[in-house]
Amino acid sequence: MPFARLATATTPTCHIGLGLAAVGRPGYINLGRDRDLGEDRSVEAMRERTHDLLDAAYAQGVRYFDVARSYGRSEEFLAAWLAARPDADDVVVGSKWGYTYTAGWSAEAERHEVKDHGLATYERQRAETDALLGDRLDLYQIHSLTPDSPALTDKELHAKLAEAAERGLTVGFSTSGPAQADTIRAALAVTVDDKPLFRTVQSTYNVLETSAGPALAEAHDAGLTVIVKEGMANGRLAEPHAPDVLKGVAEETTQGCDAVALAAVLRQPWAGVVLSGAATVTQLGSNLHATVVDLDDDQLTRLGTLAEDPRAYWERRGRLPWH
Repeated sequence: MPFARLATATTPTCHIGLGLAAVGRPGYINLGRDRDLGEDRSVEAMRERTHDLLDAAYAQGVRYFDVARSYGRSEEFLAAWLAARPDADDVVVGSKWGYTYTAGWSAEAERHEVKDHGLATYERQRAETDALLGDRLDLYQIHSLTPDSPALTDKELHAKLAEAAERGLTVGFSTSGPAQADTIRAALAVTVDDKPLFRTVQSTYNVLETSAGPALAEAHDAGLTVIVKEGMANGRLAEPHAPDVLKGVAEETTQGCDAVALAAVLRQPWAGVVLSGAATVTQLGSNLHATVVDLDDDQLTRLGTLAEDPRAYWERRGRLPWH
């Protein structure tokens, strides 16, 4: 599996990946984007920002980069960076299909993405991804599975995904919503010719939303690589929005709230790669400090009190504005 290459990275930051959801398009739901991005969100400005982030991440040992068809021009930006960096042949690249970007490079669009897990969308988006990333693509994931997704039962789609896996592509899935655990367990049961179809799972997990933890442990025990997204809860765990408990622990560790929040995720024994969604090089550097944060049992217990009911968490996330 391509994720074995992460073990050859030279620093502990190989366990942190960089997701480009926040910089591949002008609008997103992360808090603080006005401060982070400013007014210039032209394609050229966002491309330069993305390349600066990729340069900084690679220099500091990050080896997994995460994009998606719905993340605006994220695949395009990453492909251009890879073409200019032939030395980065140890990078692992993951993308996702299942959402189509519809905002037309506007932060004020009425609708930013449209979900469709049908076979026709897979084949169209697979061709689009291949045109940009070609053989640099290591992992292709179904984007945001939920228990009612037809992708869990579509045998024709499963056969196509299995064919891609036979040709060397790793096939995975990501999850969203309050029933992530149910989705993970349903996906673990999907087989083709009595062989498990999926080799990776990417789920939301942070100190506010811990409900997927037991199912992610089961996935890890079943041999899947676990990728954690939204470890910062879309900015809710960063200054100045972080809850007081997190601020208190951060003060004790002399690190930022973001580093502590990500460190709590890294402590999970099933966590293979934890994504940073940094929008600036400064944020990225602070996020990477998570690898040196040593949380004791008392601090972990206090952080554990922050967990919310998953339905309340996802309802609040659904109300976050695109900006």
